[in-house]
This record gives sequence, structure tokens and C-alpha cells, in this order.
Amino acid sequence: MMKLGGELPANESSHKPQLTNAGRPSTVGIEAVNEHGETVPTRIPGEHALTLYLDKREIVTLMTLGTAPESLVLGYLRNQRLVSRLEDIAAVQVDWETDAAVVTTRSGSADMESRLERRTVTSGCGQGTMFGDLMESLDEIALPDDARLDAATLAALLDNVRRHDSIYKEAGAVHGCALAAADGEILMYVEDVGRHNAVDAIAGQMWLHDMAGGDKLFYTTGRLTSEMIIKTAQMGIPFIVSRSGLTGMGHAIADKIGLTVIGRATGKHYLLFTGRHRFDGGAGKKNDHE
Repeated sequence: MMKLGGELPANESSHKPQLTNAGRPSTVGIEAVNEHGETVPTRIPGEHALTLYLDKREIVTLMTLGTAPESLVLGYLRNQRLVSRLEDIAAVQVDWETDAAVVTTRSGSADMESRLERRTVTSGCGQGTMFGDLMESLDEIALPDDARLDAATLAALLDNVRRHDSIYKEAGAVHGCALAAADGEILMYVEDVGRHNAVDAIAGQMWLHDMAGGDKLFYTTGRLTSEMIIKTAQMGIPFIVSRSGLTGMGHAIADKIGLTVIGRATGKHYLLFTGRHRFDGGAGKKNDHE
């Protein structure tokens, strides 16, 4: 499920791709039996297989709620660097009768063979591959050093996420990601069966609306693996916050590119892992530069 908070800027591109609007309901109703032996109506998240085709070539099958499939596809293509510019995409057509998302580019996909051959299997649930030169492109990422986050804003972000209406509260079994303004106000909130789908859907919306990430915060309910770190940095966002933890490779990459990573963040508790120069904990002692 994708929910938008504040107003998004209009996309001024004259080459905006043609998109279907094929979102599916986020939950389905079933019957379950509780501890008293009673049959109770229960809502559970939907889950659908969506196979992505790029210029007639099968790329990947994504397991998704299906609530924002076009944004998911755009974000996936952007984050995997399979398409470099939004204006190169002519159309994204989602058809649930065939469980397919068909992407047509304006001039064909260059160097696709080598990109598909060089993939790294990662730990991501529901997706878990990184194509081509993602790891090799880290040196190209430049995040703003002058962005700042303080403890009060972090607390506001966590409170806004806690109060946000979500599929998880109704049905569980999903991950959520949020894009927030510098003051912690939620601009987008996306839930899906995998956290990578959720971040890709946000990336797709940012791409469509030409949104910069330098003044934004990113939140996820999921663990911070290397791929989540890279995707956040590719969106130009200098902060990522999670209620979960950070992996070793995730830490190494975040430290290398200077991303500010905060994990185990619930209530007033958090662990600041990397990027200390951007964070003011307000505990009477200023954080040292890393």
C-alpha cells in the first residue's frame, strides 16, 4: 500500500512514461480459528507474483502486494540501474491476468546482456539480486555533508511512523518504508511483502516527480543490509533509520559512502552506527566526526 502525505511536486518532464493504474487491494478476507476454537473473520495481506519484462526480455519475478505495481517497477529499474533516465521509458503496462509488467523503452536497453550476467545474490526477502555495476559505482555517490538530524526530529519521525495507519496494524506480515521531510513529516509510506519492494516503490515515485533526496529522511521497518544501504544512497538521501539492525557489509558500505545510519530505533532508544557528523544527539556531548 502506498500512501502519500505532503504534496508532491508535479513532474515537468515532457517524456513522462505512459503508466497503467493496476493497483490491487492490499488485503484479502479469510476465516481463522482463535485460541478459543472460534472462527473469526481475518484480514491478511495479498501476495502476487509479478514478472517484469524489459523490451521483451524477462528480468525478474517480484512477489508483491500489488498495490503500486507501476511505482515498484520504475523504482526497481532505477535502483538496479537497468534504465538510467526516466525519459528513456516509453510505457509501463501491468496486466494481472498474465501477472506481467511490460516495460518498453524508447531506444532499447543497451548492454543488457552483460548487466544480466553480472548479478550478485543478496539477502533481500522477495527480491535479493543486485545487477551489474552497483557495487562498483559506490565511488560515484556523493551525499550532502551539511544535512543535519537531531534527536527531537528523530523522535518525531518515529512517532509519526507509529501513528501512521498501516496494513501491518490490520493484518501483519508486511514491511513498511517511509520517505519523510527534514522535520520528520511523512511524505510517502509504502508497505509490501518485502522491504526492497517498498523502497523501490518510493524510488519510483521520487523519479516520477523529480524529487531530490538531499533534504529527506528514509525509514524502514526491515534490517539494513548492503542493498538497502546502497538503494538509500542512490536516492541521494543522507539518513536511513530502522527499527531493526545493521549487517556487517551494510556497515562497511555506509561508512565508506558517509551515509548516516540509525538502527534499533524504537521509542527513545536508538543506535547511531555511521555518519555521526550529521547527527546531534542532544545528550550534552557533541558527536565527533568520523
